[in-house]
Amino acid sequence: METFGNITLHHGDCLDLLREIPDKSFDLAIVDPPYFSGPERRGFYGKRISTTGIKRIDYPKSDKWEVPDEDYFRELERVSRFYIVWGCNYFNHRFAPGRIIWDKCNSSSTFSDCEIAATNLFTSVRLFRYMWNGMLQGKSMNEGWIMQGNKKLNEKRIHPTQKPVALYAWLLTQYAKEGWRILDTHLGSGSNAIACEKLGYSLLGIELDQQYYVAARKRIMELQKQPTLF
Repeated sequence: METFGNITLHHGDCLDLLREIPDKSFDLAIVDPPYFSGPERRGFYGKRISTTGIKRIDYPKSDKWEVPDEDYFRELERVSRFYIVWGCNYFNHRFAPGRIIWDKCNSSSTFSDCEIAATNLFTSVRLFRYMWNGMLQGKSMNEGWIMQGNKKLNEKRIHPTQKPVALYAWLLTQYAKEGWRILDTHLGSGSNAIACEKLGYSLLGIELDQQYYVAARKRIMELQKQPTLF
């Protein structure tokens, strides 16, 4: 394991590590496990050429892409008091009734209009709107349906199923309490860790793939090197 301030990173199989962690060691797990195979072998997500004629980004190919089974979800619920699991509609696991909808504001594309997460934080349905379609990204967490005008300010994509930092920042702002310990079993691009770093939450991030572990680690370290105003 490596520790960078409040962020602890572990390169390895998340299930192996979860089995060693005591019950309810974390307050909130925010996870985005892979729910199908494909992007890791192709090196891109979706079709090679978009409907607007844009070539998809070539990401590093991976042989470490593992769709979780029931053992994973059982361990996740054991070590965390609360959870937010993206892609819940693709798994056969019986989740708590709460749902979070991420409206990606991309109804003109061939990708899904939204993504769905299951949670045991509440029993209702909550909505977050944030544009996320190639170069079309939201302006801010509070104005996510408005396109960022300056493309130089866009979040750099380093992972085929990357989610925006703004999404994790919104989740933490809305549902995490001060001092909570956050768990991310599939670190991926590190967006969750970036949001935790910015908002002052401690996080354990686990990533199996060496390439993406190094890329996320670099991203976190670069953020921590940036000067603060205070």
